[in-house]
Amino acid sequence: MRLHELKPAPGSRKARRRVGRGIGSGSGKTSGRGQKGQGARSGAGKGPAFEGGQTPIHMRLPKRGFNNAAFAAEYAVVNVSRLNRFAAGEVVTPERLVEAGLVKSLRDGVKILGDGDLEVALTVRAHRFSKSAIQKIEAAGGKAEVI
Repeated sequence: MRLHELKPAPGSRKARRRVGRGIGSGSGKTSGRGQKGQGARSGAGKGPAFEGGQTPIHMRLPKRGFNNAAFAAEYAVVNVSRLNRFAAGEVVTPERLVEAGLVKSLRDGVKILGDGDLEVALTVRAHRFSKSAIQKIEAAGGKAEVI
C-alpha cells in the first residue's frame, strides 16, 4: 500500500448538511427551523440556566455571606530562578523587574517565590516573600528586604 492509495473507511466521511438550498434538499425555505417562534429566530437558543420561563435556581437561592474575591490583593509573582539574569550585587526593585520584562504590571505589589535556584548575590526589594525564597536569597549571599 502506498500513500496515494489511502482512502477513508466507507461511511466515515459524510457531507455537511447545506440548509436553505431549495427543491429536493428537504431543508429549504425555513431550513428545518419550523414556522415562527423562538427557535426560528436568528441567534435562537436558550442559555444553560434557562428553565422554561421559571425563575432559574441561581436566582431563587439566597445569597449570603462575604466573598473577598473582589477585595483580595493580587500580586505579580516572580520565581527566584528568574533573578539570575541580574548582575551580582545589584539591587532588584519592582521597577527593575518591569524593565527586565519579568513582570508586566505591578498590580498590588510583587511577591518573590522560591522555585528554582539563585546563583547570584542580590539585594531584592519586594512587597512579599515566601519563606523558601528568603532562604535561597540569603543562601546565595543576598538580602531580602520587604518594602
